[in-house]
Amino acid sequence: MGARADKVVSEKFCPRFGMLAVEMGFVSVEQVREAMAEQVDDDFGNRRHRLLGTILIDNGWMTFREVEMVLEKLLKLQQ
Repeated sequence: MGARADKVVSEKFCPRFGMLAVEMGFVSVEQVREAMAEQVDDDFGNRRHRLLGTILIDNGWMTFREVEMVLEKLLKLQQ
């Protein structure tokens, strides 16, 4: 599959938590990047794996309710 086709399929069938959180106005792209880097650092440092939403909450960038709202939207998009 070409890069364009991969992007279309990914956006249609596999929305990402971070992308939706940005689209919904809860966080910035930079905050998602920082959270993703923290997630990778945790994984390579043999620390407990944390979900992106957990990291965003831990850093005070999102509330628990905002994470729930993003997850609810993800579920609706996948039905």
